Amino acid sequence: MPGNQMYLERLQVHELLEQAVASPLVAVIAGAGYGKTYGVYSFLQKYRAVTAWMQISEQDNLEVRFWEHFVRTIAFISEASAEKLRASGFPGTKRQFERYMTIPYTDIVPEVKYIFVYDDFHNLRNKAVLHFLEQSMTVPAFTNITSILIARTEPDISLMPLLSKGLLVRLTEEDLRFSKKEMTEYYAMQNIRLSPAAGDSLYRDTEGWAFAIHLAGLSLKKGAESPEYACSSMKLNIFKLIETELFAGISAGLQKYLIKLSLIEHWPLELLAELAETREIFEEMRRIGSFIRYDTYLNAYRIHPLFLQYLSGKQTMLPEAEKKDVYAKTGRWCLRHNLKFDAASCYEKAGDYDSVIAVAYMMPMVMPRDIARFLLDILERAPQSAFDRNGVMHVLYVRLIMTLGRLEEALERCLSVIARFEKMPPSEYAHRVLFGMYVNLGFHRLITCIYNEQYDIHLYFEQAAAYFPTSGLKTGVSIAMDLSSYLCRVGTPEKGHIEQFIRTITRSIPFVSSYMDGCMQGYDDLAQAEFAYFREEMDAAEKHALTAIFKARKNKQYEVETRSLFFLLRIHLALGNPSRIQTVLKELTAQLDMPKYLNRQVLYDIIIGWYYAQIGRFCLLPEWLTNEFEASDLNSLVHGMETLVKLKYLLSEKRYPAVLAALENQTNRFGLHAFLFGKILIPAMEAVCWYQLRGKEGRPKAFALLETAYTLAAPNGLTMLFIELGKDMRALTEAALKDNVSGIPREWLERINRKSAAYAKKLYLAAKAHQTQRGEPLRIEPLSRRETAVLTGLSQGLTREEIANISSLSVNTVKSVIKSVYLKLNAVNRADAIRIATLAGILKK
Repeated sequence: MPGNQMYLERLQVHELLEQAVASPLVAVIAGAGYGKTYGVYSFLQKYRAVTAWMQISEQDNLEVRFWEHFVRTIAFISEASAEKLRASGFPGTKRQFERYMTIPYTDIVPEVKYIFVYDDFHNLRNKAVLHFLEQSMTVPAFTNITSILIARTEPDISLMPLLSKGLLVRLTEEDLRFSKKEMTEYYAMQNIRLSPAAGDSLYRDTEGWAFAIHLAGLSLKKGAESPEYACSSMKLNIFKLIETELFAGISAGLQKYLIKLSLIEHWPLELLAELAETREIFEEMRRIGSFIRYDTYLNAYRIHPLFLQYLSGKQTMLPEAEKKDVYAKTGRWCLRHNLKFDAASCYEKAGDYDSVIAVAYMMPMVMPRDIARFLLDILERAPQSAFDRNGVMHVLYVRLIMTLGRLEEALERCLSVIARFEKMPPSEYAHRVLFGMYVNLGFHRLITCIYNEQYDIHLYFEQAAAYFPTSGLKTGVSIAMDLSSYLCRVGTPEKGHIEQFIRTITRSIPFVSSYMDGCMQGYDDLAQAEFAYFREEMDAAEKHALTAIFKARKNKQYEVETRSLFFLLRIHLALGNPSRIQTVLKELTAQLDMPKYLNRQVLYDIIIGWYYAQIGRFCLLPEWLTNEFEASDLNSLVHGMETLVKLKYLLSEKRYPAVLAALENQTNRFGLHAFLFGKILIPAMEAVCWYQLRGKEGRPKAFALLETAYTLAAPNGLTMLFIELGKDMRALTEAALKDNVSGIPREWLERINRKSAAYAKKLYLAAKAHQTQRGEPLRIEPLSRRETAVLTGLSQGLTREEIANISSLSVNTVKSVIKSVYLKLNAVNRADAIRIATLAGILKK
């Protein structure tokens, strides 16, 4: 166990901090050696609060590494909250931050005080990390949480809003300086007795600087002739004083051990014990005093910054092999404690690229771009000899540049490496590389077939399967498949292409599943469900979705299950099955309790957001989905679904200009507009917007866009993309029928008009069922006075002509008003409109 050390209890600093922590933010700012960290630490030892302490380092300027470190700190307070945060990823955008703020800290108790300490905050320069901390500290989620920043310089965040409101307390060098009385008491603890004159002289020279007082005390204990000599010695060269007064007095073994510790950034108790060659070295280190001390909050040791800087200057004394040994042991410790990014960095410094690769393959199959960049930087710094020694580095390199969208370069490198390794004599090593490269080629083909229309994906996965048995690799870890905006990755409207795509996926699955332990299972059934649904083949769609769920659950293909549930939700919404809808929603909610499903919260929000947007319950949408469009931090696959939900929300809110602007700005290479289904949906949405915005003036443009969408949809009989637009599509097709639009068959327009009207009615019933279940009032779009008057006439049994005479309106105007009433009430006829209006209280019973 850590040793006990003697420290002066600084009551003056404790009193200042006790007053300060009543505020949400405390900034302790002073130069090195002023006792900032110890002052806060010793205060918290006596203060009643649950404390989380985060030691900031230079590496925390990498967002993914900061998040890993931040989550680990949160875990000291709440493992449940840490797990949710780990799954959500670093909140680098406004949308993600809002999602972060909704994550419940289940272990935060209102009656308990919590303190978060960010030590060495001056090391942070990354704008995204600083912005996140600034937001989270200036908009605290809980009033019983205080954040303490410890820094040598002013933090690079805006503190003025809090300072002006009296919500920020600053402690500076002046607050932290030792008083003369404290200095005297400190020396008395060290058995150093000073005359009043000597004390005055020493205090004047040290100016209350804690580090200077400590160093001067070391000289006095060793027999310095006077306080003046001790101070002049200190001023002459602090590092030289550390050398003579501290370093020279310890054993050679401890000297070497301390220099090794300066290679790494954190010193947890368990790791230090592993790095110590003998128990005696470790025990000797504990007796050094305030230059190295144990921190109970971190369960780790801390080395004084000036002493650490001194030790760093001696790293050249260590042989390269011993440095690599320290990095390798530290990397293994980091990996055991789920610090993957620190582990990868340590393995890189150790020159152990095999372990870097192992860490990389622990990441999600489709990893976020910032993680891919981090790992790619390591590989690009690696010497060519590392690639020559381990060809799997080529495999990882291609995977990373594919993640970053460098597809042409990935293909070229794949083919080059394959050509070289296929010329080699057969060996386990060569076959391992060839297996990995053919897997990369298979996924490359899966990504790019949407453009090149080459549906031979299975051939590459089959070739990978041929090399797998002799590659020395083993299955055993289930890899979950990440899916794109639409499942059928087809861009052309030509008939038969969707079927070809599904066939190549079906033929790929046995190969991929065999060497990636279930990966892709259920994907072909899910694609079939999607195709059948958009063709209005509801029975077939439901059957395929249920099959996909069965296969996905058996093989831990979480996203396949989620997306299958999404189609079941849409199917039952279209069929008007409220009870089945509730069953599906419960199954989606149950997925939130699957900790190994990394994207569960994001996809749950997206799917539930789509549902609430469709039924008009905008207040229930996750807040981050109701914001304006912004550059997304999500990988391109998930981003397409996010875009779809935002468009649905804006359209349901009748914010037609915003929909048009968002559609115009869709530039992602693999966004909605790349897929056939997206190519249909986009002009269909634009058409209803033009019609609603411009009325008769906008009709020619709206009809032209509708014709474009129809032309793309007709070869494959894709109708649900239009029908799901509900009453907006009903109004547009009704106008097209009235104007006898050419270019679109009248029979098709009549069918879409009828079906979209019926779908709008189903949405209303679903909304009603949802509101009834939640005990909410029925939501009806407000009627104008004219609409209410006409509806009252209908309820009294009057004809259109009679209503026209009473209201001084033309019969055609009355007809238009009745259509508007039906549209707002989601009614299909007069009796339906009267029933709905009566239930909603618009008409008297």
